[in-house]
Amino acid sequence: MISFILPFIVLILVVVFIHEYGHYYFAKRYGVGVTDFSIGFGKELIGWNDKSGTRWKICWIPLGGYVKFFGDRNVFSQADQEELLKKYNKEDQEKLFVTKPLYQRSLIVAGGPIANFVLAIFIFLFIYMFAGKDFTPAVIDEVQKDSPAEVAGMQKNDVILEIDNNKVKSILDVSKLILMSTSEIVDFKISRYDQEVLLKVKPKIVAGVDNLGNKINKRIVGIKISPYNNEINHKRLGPANALIESLKEVYFVTTSSLKYMGSMLTGSGDSSQLGGPIRIAKISGQVAEFGILPFISMMAYISISLGLINLFPIPLLDGGHLMFYAFEKVLGKPLSQKTQEGFFRIGMFLLLTLMFFATFNDLKDLGLF
Repeated sequence: MISFILPFIVLILVVVFIHEYGHYYFAKRYGVGVTDFSIGFGKELIGWNDKSGTRWKICWIPLGGYVKFFGDRNVFSQADQEELLKKYNKEDQEKLFVTKPLYQRSLIVAGGPIANFVLAIFIFLFIYMFAGKDFTPAVIDEVQKDSPAEVAGMQKNDVILEIDNNKVKSILDVSKLILMSTSEIVDFKISRYDQEVLLKVKPKIVAGVDNLGNKINKRIVGIKISPYNNEINHKRLGPANALIESLKEVYFVTTSSLKYMGSMLTGSGDSSQLGGPIRIAKISGQVAEFGILPFISMMAYISISLGLINLFPIPLLDGGHLMFYAFEKVLGKPLSQKTQEGFFRIGMFLLLTLMFFATFNDLKDLGLF
C-alpha cells in the first residue's frame, strides 16, 4: 500500500505545485497580493511566511491546492467591485485582483493550466535529450488468422506509416495509436513493395489487462510488430529537435484526450476507463517500480490532463472563470452575482457527478463492485 501512496503523493505534489505556481507567477507579475499558497486542503501540516507576507503551506489532504489573493472573497467576480473597493485604501486597492485589466485577470487564471503544459514539455524535453527517443519503423511480422487485420487485407512485411492520419515514427507508436483511437474504424496507411496502401480496420473490443496488470478493454487488430530489418533505432535528440518532439507529444495527448472525452459525451467512448485519484495512485505506484523515467513520463501525462480539464468551461474550474471573462468582454460588464452563483451551482453538480462516476470506476477496478 505504501508503495502506491508515496509515488502518488510525490506526483500530486509536483503537478499541483506547478499548477498553482502558474497562478502565483502571473499574480505577482501584475501586482496582485497573494496571502496563501496552499498544496492540499484542510488542516495545515507545515507552513512558513515569505518576505511579502504570503503563507506557503502543505495541508493534510493532498488532492489539490489553491492560491488565495489579497482581499479574496469571491476573487473571480467583479460584480461587487464597488462594494469591495470601499473597504481598502488606495495602496491596498492596487493589490486587489478585481482592479486588474481583463487581460491580466485572464492570464492569472490561465497561468495554472499553462504551467501544467510547460511542465509536460520540459519532462519530454529532458527524456528525449538524455534518454533518447525511439524511431524504429514498425513492420508487420505476423497477421493472425481471421483477425480484423487479415479481413482488412494486411500482410506480413507491410510497413505501417500512419494510423488515423497520425504518423507512425516508432514501433512503440502502433499500440498507443490503436489504443487511443476513438473511431469504430481505424485507418492504416502502409507501405507495401514501395507503394502506399490505405486500409480500414475494425478492431475487436475484448476484456484484457495492460502491461501493469490493470483491467482494460483492449482494441485488438490482430498483428504482431517487429523492428524494420530487426534494427532498433533509438537516439538522443539535440535541444531543438527534442523541443519539437515534445511539443508534438503534448499536442497529440491533448487532442487525443479531447477526442476521447467527446466520444464519451456522444456515448461511443469507453467510459469504464475513466478513473480518479484511486486509479492514479494505483498506476503511479506500479509505474514507479519500473524506474524514474516511466514515472516522470506519467507525471507529464497527468500534468497535461490536469491542465486540459481545468480549461473546460465549467464554473469552479479555471475554464469557467475564463468563460465569465468572455461574457464580460462581449457584454462590456461582468455577469451579475446571482447569475454567477447559478453557474457555480451547475458547475458543482457536474464536478460532483464526474467525481462520483470516476470513483465508482476506481472501486470497480479494485473488485469492490
